[in-house]
Amino acid sequence: HYARYLYRSGQLGRIQLARVAWWGVLGRLGLLDVQALLPQMLVDLVGDDEETLRRTCDVWFAADVLPHVTEVGQWRVAEHKAQGHVVAIVSGSTQYAVGPLADHLGIPGQYVCTRIESENGRLTGRIVPPVCYGEGKVIWAQRFAADLELDLSASYFYTDSISDLPLMEQVAHPVAVNPDPRLRQLARKRGWPIELFY
Repeated sequence: HYARYLYRSGQLGRIQLARVAWWGVLGRLGLLDVQALLPQMLVDLVGDDEETLRRTCDVWFAADVLPHVTEVGQWRVAEHKAQGHVVAIVSGSTQYAVGPLADHLGIPGQYVCTRIESENGRLTGRIVPPVCYGEGKVIWAQRFAADLELDLSASYFYTDSISDLPLMEQVAHPVAVNPDPRLRQLARKRGWPIELFY
């Protein structure tokens, strides 16, 4: 969605958009090497103004992401909050994409994600390791749980991607939501709930 937004606003060319679309296909198939890809993706950000990126992402979120935030997903967040659960987002996206969603869901600051470094308001093109993807997502979730003295092994985790299998195997209640084909097959095999958020 972000790449399409940049393309519409003239900040991304057709070849770059096609490359991002291909990465999306590989990601849905669980074949994307994010650890190798991320440094390539961040090269163009070196030296950019962090606040400008934050404002751009806020506009993009309102225009292109918010329409996809489903009522069912929002209800599920509200249900967990009503039960006294700590609700958080665990995402491979960056803080600039995840922050506005957390704010919208009424859980400001309650997220872990791939964090892009900045120094003196300028992006460095580096991340705070590890990338919040695959096994890295487990590490970030464990840190978050430890900071709040939560039991990750008793938690729920909702995801649509087979790439999140390492974290699904760490929690008591893994839930496949709008799952990719490989995750759907595995969820059926293991008896994990499959939910559709539309």
